[in-house]
Amino acid sequence: MYLNQIFELSMVLDKEKFQKALTTVYDNSEYLEKNGDEYIDTSLSSKGVTIVYRNSQYKKKIKFIINSVLLLNYEEIKPKKIIKKLNKYISEYFDSTYILDDFNLVKVTFIADINIGDNEKISAYIKVLQRIGKVKGFSPSDYECFDKNSSFCLDGNSNGIEFLIYDLKEMLINQLKEREISYKKQKSVIKKSDGVLRAEVRLTEQKAIRSYTDNTDTSKQIMTSSEKNWDIFLNIFTQIIPFGDFYKKDKAIEIIQKEITDITIRRRMLRLVTLIPEKKSLLLAQKALNYRRIDDVMEAFAKINLSPVTISRRYDVKHLKNIYSYLFDEKS
Repeated sequence: MYLNQIFELSMVLDKEKFQKALTTVYDNSEYLEKNGDEYIDTSLSSKGVTIVYRNSQYKKKIKFIINSVLLLNYEEIKPKKIIKKLNKYISEYFDSTYILDDFNLVKVTFIADINIGDNEKISAYIKVLQRIGKVKGFSPSDYECFDKNSSFCLDGNSNGIEFLIYDLKEMLINQLKEREISYKKQKSVIKKSDGVLRAEVRLTEQKAIRSYTDNTDTSKQIMTSSEKNWDIFLNIFTQIIPFGDFYKKDKAIEIIQKEITDITIRRRMLRLVTLIPEKKSLLLAQKALNYRRIDDVMEAFAKINLSPVTISRRYDVKHLKNIYSYLFDEKS
């Protein structure tokens, strides 16, 4: 599986320098679009780079948004090549006035397209994942660009991290409607999103980026986050999505009773399975369990490939394969 990365770089300039840069691009670019107080330059979009001039009365910013898939032309992620290309494009764009390390890395997004292969199963996965609710360090969140019924989104309470998992096809169709773009024109794009569950992990603050890259230099942060992309993605993914197959509650109880011989752990597991739908949250259920060795309970679920989050009795689906099996199959 190709784990795409989106980097957002930002540089704050004083009014004079900002106006000089904007005037230069305004005079020379036919690709400049205005959107509110932003000017968007798409002259490098084919190379995966979009430049945004934010002409706010408080701060004048220039942002570079980089899509690694397009930047590397769909080749394997090579951190040194990312740095080399970004240095080249930024230096050429500003006629050597500014370089990559003049910018701050303000956001990194890791994107995995999980090929479930069945749109009905996508819906079933979303519904069962929504039953996770709160987890440690994260709370449910809504985004205008996503339908609540086809997404599960969390914001970090104070860690500068966002987590999103959603039906890619549904999201793209909604975007087309909002932009009044004909479905027929984008039919091939929509077709490719059939059966795809997209997961995003976003580092949205410097403290999060520094904690995972152990660097403050922009180029080194980009290099490290590219080298460790799967480690970062899975570290956050595993904090939110429990490992294991999803079943109806009765079946989950049956499996626990059959597979777990430790009476104490078995009792806690059975109780947790009941508490999650009652509390509408994995975190609140874990707290209500009031067991200091909760990690042992979660590990016991993982060992028998069973998620403590169960499928609602209202839905026809009886079993959903461990979502990690799709990730690891495609990653290998």
